[in-house]
Amino acid sequence: MLVTVSGSYVLADDLTYEQLLGRLQNTEERLNDLERQQMPMFRQASSAYSAAPPVPLPPVVDVAGNGGADTVTEAAPDFEQRLQALEKGWSELDSAWSSFNAAEEKKNADAAKKPTFKINGRIHADFWDFIQDDGGIGFLENPVGSLPAARVGTGPEDRYAFRRIRLEMKGDITETMLWRTQMDFAQPGIAEMKDVYIGFKNLPNNQQLLVGNQKRPLGLDHLNSSRYNVFLERPFVVETFNPDARRPGIAMYGYTDDERLHWRYGAYYLENIKSDGQYLGDQRQMSGNFRLSGSPWYDDCSGGRGYFHWAFAGMFANPNGADLGNNSHNNEGRFATRPEGRSTRSWLDTGRIAGANWYEVLAVESIFNVGPMQIVGEYMHTFMQRDGFSDTQFNGGYIYLSYMLTGEHIPYNRKTGTIGRLEPFENFFLMDRCGGGTCHGWGAFGIAARYSYLDVSDEDVLGGVGNSGTFAFNWYWTAYSKLQFNLIYGEIDERSPAIGTTGGSYLMAGTRFAIEF
Repeated sequence: MLVTVSGSYVLADDLTYEQLLGRLQNTEERLNDLERQQMPMFRQASSAYSAAPPVPLPPVVDVAGNGGADTVTEAAPDFEQRLQALEKGWSELDSAWSSFNAAEEKKNADAAKKPTFKINGRIHADFWDFIQDDGGIGFLENPVGSLPAARVGTGPEDRYAFRRIRLEMKGDITETMLWRTQMDFAQPGIAEMKDVYIGFKNLPNNQQLLVGNQKRPLGLDHLNSSRYNVFLERPFVVETFNPDARRPGIAMYGYTDDERLHWRYGAYYLENIKSDGQYLGDQRQMSGNFRLSGSPWYDDCSGGRGYFHWAFAGMFANPNGADLGNNSHNNEGRFATRPEGRSTRSWLDTGRIAGANWYEVLAVESIFNVGPMQIVGEYMHTFMQRDGFSDTQFNGGYIYLSYMLTGEHIPYNRKTGTIGRLEPFENFFLMDRCGGGTCHGWGAFGIAARYSYLDVSDEDVLGGVGNSGTFAFNWYWTAYSKLQFNLIYGEIDERSPAIGTTGGSYLMAGTRFAIEF
């Protein structure tokens, strides 16, 4: 029974009606919150709660009819019984959730004892239009001595091709090791190895050791993933002094606790094994590489929209070109690159440098980013010692300015000293509304301009001097898909006349449809 005393409902045991109703509502809220957090399998535990009808506010009947201080109401629902059912349901659900958590923890602990597996990849489809070139470019694309002879001196052809069809698998081996296998099928008849290695992680000083085919730490634009780079192709200097980047080797990676400094160093073979997957022979054409990078300024408050990056890198290589004799190995003292687009041949090319014994590459790089604007630059200088020939020096560099028209910023990874995945504020989409009409999102838009320079002509080595300017437009549909366009004008001089020309100028355009998964 409920009794009103001075306007308040009071139970026979001196518990006010407001207190009881508050207790009931509090329990219901706790049960609702807990149910929302659980998986559907646990909802059966709250059957008493879900089956019972909502509790109405009991009607008050004034028996005396005068609204006095001591009137008696009709019998109210059994609140204590209802409350006990709710609390029982909550207890059972809480117990089931605890059991579920314990099972998940055991499952995760068991999984940590077994190797894990993850698969991803990317597809880059390109179209290149060679808009204009002078006669000399034809001999760079089809030089004297090339086959078929009828094409000697003819200009580069427009082309549609898959730049990358890459499939990657990776995972952990318990808590202390990792593995990665990455293959590229852009040329279906010749699958190419990319990252293929095993390693040890969680080493002291935030380090990991990798053994296998991996990127040599030289050139920021190479260490950046092709998924994130601003331009379609990497600049002259990066492709020339570290062609294809990956080589078989052993390397250590690490960073400080505050992530201000990052380092990589290791030893690698010079021979590129991407097609045959092996190195045979007794010749040790190898290099030692290192890179030390830092980010003394990184604006955590803005989520990394502002930062400054610097790095110093080097390579000490021994192609041993004078001592190969009849060995099956080629002299790896050679520097070559395409014209920052997908031509058939390298338009800047030293050929295999006679007598190449040792060479050293020193490099500096930096990034300055403030919100949507980013400025990036690199410079490399190579010193080569030769047996029986004059020593030579080569150099090159680039600088570019990028700006996101829609306000996003290019992220930076302090643990690796490289840029990361840009995420649009709004994805690109176009769809019908349920109520009629359409809705859409535009994605993100960015523009960029780059100047690139390379000089690989010195003494008797005439690989050429290249200058190139590139305008880029990037449309990011999502964080995992985009459309890129590059317009490139360049000039090449001081090539060896033996190929039929000493240089020429060109204008070309490239378009890429890119996705990753």
